[in-house]
Amino acid sequence: MKRDANVLSRLCLEGGLSPRVNQLRLDPLSGRWVTVATDRAQRQALFVARQLTLDSLEGIPCPFCPGMKASAPPALEVHGASGDWLVRVLPNRYPAFEGDRPFVVENRGPVFTEAPASGIHEVLILSPDHDRTMASLPDEQVSLVMSAIRDRVEEHENTSGLRYSQVIINHGRQAGASVAHPHGQLLGIPFVPRELAEEQAGFDRFAGGCLVCAAVAAEETLDYRIIQTTDHAVTFCPYWSGTPYEVLVVPRDHGAHLHRASPSGIVGVGRAVRSVLRAINESLGDVAYNVVFHSAPYRATDVYHWHVHILPCLTTRAGFELGTGVMINVVGPEKAANDLRDALRRVEPDPDDRHVTATS
Repeated sequence: MKRDANVLSRLCLEGGLSPRVNQLRLDPLSGRWVTVATDRAQRQALFVARQLTLDSLEGIPCPFCPGMKASAPPALEVHGASGDWLVRVLPNRYPAFEGDRPFVVENRGPVFTEAPASGIHEVLILSPDHDRTMASLPDEQVSLVMSAIRDRVEEHENTSGLRYSQVIINHGRQAGASVAHPHGQLLGIPFVPRELAEEQAGFDRFAGGCLVCAAVAAEETLDYRIIQTTDHAVTFCPYWSGTPYEVLVVPRDHGAHLHRASPSGIVGVGRAVRSVLRAINESLGDVAYNVVFHSAPYRATDVYHWHVHILPCLTTRAGFELGTGVMINVVGPEKAANDLRDALRRVEPDPDDRHVTATS
């Protein structure tokens, strides 16, 4: 479809086309600037392929497969109707946070401040099938995974001394996974981490109600960066994407806490995450990625809207990014959304849908 110069100019002003010149864009969640540098788009040829985890490279027996159940620590939670587990939650054998010591900050010197790393560190095994991924789980499995996440965060909230739960799924060695078997991690910690505190500050700064609700409404109106819309979630590449093919999945129902959302809403978000991971696989191949769930601290009462960040690991943070905290994105989110939308049409065709709109 041809567009005249005035239309093209308006689209660029509204963020509807990938910029023809490099741009700084402000991430309203974090308050940080990112650089969208599409002049460097030829560097897409340098995207990093997913590296195998050490257990795959060295032939180490998988600790999460059903045959290793006897040597695993006792499960904290098991989902499955017939005695054979479908989803399991285990204590992490190498926890970053453990124990119930009070969070007491001590000053050991002029610049030496410490506190106990108390808390909970758990492993969420997504499937007994070693070769599955979050992208390939069937509907029933996605429902069980999301139910397990909700249950464990509820358990964390009821544990004395904890303030926040972080849920993550790392796929591939570059994303931090040490074992190939599909799994996530659930961490209950005694403080609010900086990323969450910055997002809370972003919500506080925003004068138009809920920042994320406003972002969803604007994206659906403009219709440039939307990947998928369902009854329960909206999936899009945010205008302020700091990395190539960065995705945000937002529940339609406004709510601060994942574990207090409706069962159908939680499952709908899980299916939206699975769908966009399928699109990423179709468009980019089997790349490494991080899935990061952000929910408000347990006792937070200010405006917040839980959501899911999906971050493919395609590039490496170099000296500039590490030195300044300013990310350089070589793929405009407008192009990324278009690529992923087209890929999703191929893997989940819906003839009645203009933008892969579905009921989930």
